[in-house]
Amino acid sequence: MVTGPVAGFVPPPYPYDRLRALERLADSLPGGVVDCSIGTPCDPVPEVAAAAAAAAISSSMGYPASAGSPGLRAAAAAWIGRRFDVDVDASHVGACVGTKELVAGLPHLLRLRNPQRDTVLYPAIAYPSYEMGAVLAGCRAVPVPLDADWHLDLDAVSDADAERALLLWVNEPGNPTSSAAGARHLERVAAWGRERGIVVASDECYTEYAPEPATILASGLDGVLAMHSVSKRSNLAGMRVGFYAGDPDLVSYLVETRKHAGLMVPVPMQAAAAAALGDDAHVAEQRARYDARRSLAIEALAPLGLVHDGGPCLFYLWLRRADGADDGWEIAAELAQLAGLLVAPGDLYGPSGADHVRLALVQPLDRFELAFDRLARTPS
Repeated sequence: MVTGPVAGFVPPPYPYDRLRALERLADSLPGGVVDCSIGTPCDPVPEVAAAAAAAAISSSMGYPASAGSPGLRAAAAAWIGRRFDVDVDASHVGACVGTKELVAGLPHLLRLRNPQRDTVLYPAIAYPSYEMGAVLAGCRAVPVPLDADWHLDLDAVSDADAERALLLWVNEPGNPTSSAAGARHLERVAAWGRERGIVVASDECYTEYAPEPATILASGLDGVLAMHSVSKRSNLAGMRVGFYAGDPDLVSYLVETRKHAGLMVPVPMQAAAAAALGDDAHVAEQRARYDARRSLAIEALAPLGLVHDGGPCLFYLWLRRADGADDGWEIAAELAQLAGLLVAPGDLYGPSGADHVRLALVQPLDRFELAFDRLARTPS
């Protein structure tokens, strides 16, 4: 007997696809759109990374190591030691095809490892892929409220949700809020997870742009996983390479499981990432670029009554009206119309962010100057 199709999962619209109308509006201004919505780096690829990628092409005839080349894993471990003063063996590091791939896939792999638990906890204002990864794994996605400083409020997690929790996401420095928790907060989060048998995954991709870089690995490796990327650190988003490090048993499980899925970073990209992780000079230059853009944007947007009330991380501004009026879509529409500036309304990151917008400080200074000159010329 033939029956009709069973209704299954229907993917929601990709969050940033909702910005198409605003993008067209912003692009209609002379000089075009100044796109600060998604956070795609626009600054140059470091020469050290480009040279390493080019040099590796001639030796790319074979399959790359899914776990990461010895050179990449060693470079990642060395960078962790240099940046955070934390000793991690290279065998406790694994490569991923950009950290978004791992964020979306981790709940599925952990559910296979521990089918008794079915809940993913994630920040209530956050990168949408934390929630979507849970959904794709068939898990319950439970948002954790944030405190006044945009950090996880773990006291708000119910005992029932904690007992079912497979995974807790922490994102510091935070996207979209620019929060930047220190070592003490991350130690508390790690301890909370260990006490309840919950894997704590710490997305630390923006750590180079925090005033005081911190990692959850400083609390010890047991039960924790830290994820890092060269996408923002080194403007290598197009190369799709990141890495994870932490609990030896968990890293080993992920490395071995991911081999079966054929998840591999191309050889030249691994070489580029290893070279970039060994060089800090280009990161200092990039940090200065973001700092200058941040100061310019905060000053230029103040006449519109927009204030940054997020944290000190340099990569994003988390903006709202000083008087609390308007929602994020109204603010985004005004910026698109008056300045040709495309920003992301805050509800893309959760309902409690609806009165904010996120501005990624990725455009070169001359593009920001164009947008803010348009604003200055707007009749009052």
